[in-house]
Amino acid sequence: MKVRPSVAIVENNRILLMRYRYGNTDVYNLAGGNVDKGETLASTVVRELQEELGIDIELEEMLLTGDVIMPEGKEDVLHCVFRAKILNGTPVLNPQETSALEVLWQPIEELNQLDMYPNVGLELQKALNQGFEYIGKIRQEWK
Repeated sequence: MKVRPSVAIVENNRILLMRYRYGNTDVYNLAGGNVDKGETLASTVVRELQEELGIDIELEEMLLTGDVIMPEGKEDVLHCVFRAKILNGTPVLNPQETSALEVLWQPIEELNQLDMYPNVGLELQKALNQGFEYIGKIRQEWK
């Protein structure tokens, strides 16, 4: 199982998301990335957000973790979502570092209506208000 840390950055009741297009479906995810050998979860997200969005962040508490059990032949993933805030910069996509099509601020109350990877919109809404939760197996749709 690999580990993928990401961050929930909230400003004015909106959360920072990245939009990807898979087939005919828009899929949204939290900014983050894969851990390189020798990296901590914290250093991974700091590096990824600097590379992909050109921002410096301060990592805060972990909000949730959950497992995505992948289709046969792919490695399962443990997702770890931290709260973070922007210290410097404005999020702008760097196409050299990401295949995302857009970075956007989405109202928190609409998270559960989006196709997300990982599919944690509802759980994230709860965790932002109530604190950490291990959600176990994430209900991930594969299209």
